[in-house]
Amino acid sequence: MVKMQSFTRNMSDNSTEAGFQFTFYCDICDSGYKSEFIASKTYKKGALLRGLGRAAGVGASIGAGIAGLKGMSEVAEAANIAERAAYDTPDIISERFQGMSPAWHKEHQAAFDAAVNEAKAKFQRCPRCHKWVCENDWNSEEGLCTDDAPSVATEVAAAKAQRAKDQIWEKASKADIFTGKIESKQTLCPQCGKPAGSGKFCQNCGASLAMGKCPKCGASNPAGTKFCGECGAKL
Repeated sequence: MVKMQSFTRNMSDNSTEAGFQFTFYCDICDSGYKSEFIASKTYKKGALLRGLGRAAGVGASIGAGIAGLKGMSEVAEAANIAERAAYDTPDIISERFQGMSPAWHKEHQAAFDAAVNEAKAKFQRCPRCHKWVCENDWNSEEGLCTDDAPSVATEVAAAKAQRAKDQIWEKASKADIFTGKIESKQTLCPQCGKPAGSGKFCQNCGASLAMGKCPKCGASNPAGTKFCGECGAKL
């Protein structure tokens, strides 16, 4: 059996016992091209012979009683043909391509050769890196793949887009979004002078932290304040 050799190793064989089809992939973007499906002639023939075999089985039981109309040798030959067809083209393949007939493998090879010629027209081979690439990854102006010779227009467009993005982030980093004041204040107990916490009483000495009112203007002032924050009156 002739070993199948593809123009690229990046491919898959999608063939079944009913027919042959292959997918070839670009070495850069992995986009695939699937060859045209080719039906197996031996599979069709085997299905026909299996049908004839079933008919022959019925005919054999009838032919035993009417041997004068049809010879026993003809019935036996039809049964043998059907049996060989069922063996050569099984309905269920235990392992991929194993157990297939030599005729099927011959068809498989011919279909593969045709698929290679078909797919080659859809790919280009880079003379520098030897990759097989699709049309999207081929720089026809330079005669190289886009990995080795990126398209100038594409790179310019990509560079402009990246620069615009950088400028947007740069400008955003300088913009004043938050305009409020950031202050950190800590309440000190007027009695013990230690941090009092956030409750109504000092967490250290228990002194009241309630706001006091100015006797002159009535403004509220923190506990322990000596002068009113509104009018300056002594508390």
